[in-house]
Amino acid sequence: MQTEIIQASELARAEARMPRWMMLCGLLALAVILLCGQYRIAVGFAVGAALGILNYYWLHEAVEALTKAGQSRIPKSVVAKFLIRYPVAFGLVLVVFKTGWLPPVAILAGLFVPVAGVLIEAIIQLGEGLLSPHPS
Repeated sequence: MQTEIIQASELARAEARMPRWMMLCGLLALAVILLCGQYRIAVGFAVGAALGILNYYWLHEAVEALTKAGQSRIPKSVVAKFLIRYPVAFGLVLVVFKTGWLPPVAILAGLFVPVAGVLIEAIIQLGEGLLSPHPS
């Protein structure tokens, strides 16, 4: 059984597509929620989605910095974002939950928007792998 090696250019394209999938999933879900007239849920979902996507960007930035750590020093801003990303998210969710401003379930649903984006990209990668010609 032969395995294929994924080229760096293919990985770069996949990395570039994932934030777009996340934004598309978030916007489509938000549009559906707004069309149903659930404005508080829509705001809660938007807050959760924004937190989830921001968390993805900060994590991606930290991982890139760590992979280049042997070449240069890791910027303090990247370390700070890596360390504060969960406390900021938990703090905001806690404040919203305690005050009752927005439905916590809507925020939680929004936090899963990056998962939807990654899932779509995984399906694309699987499809490309299954449909690409394999050498015998």
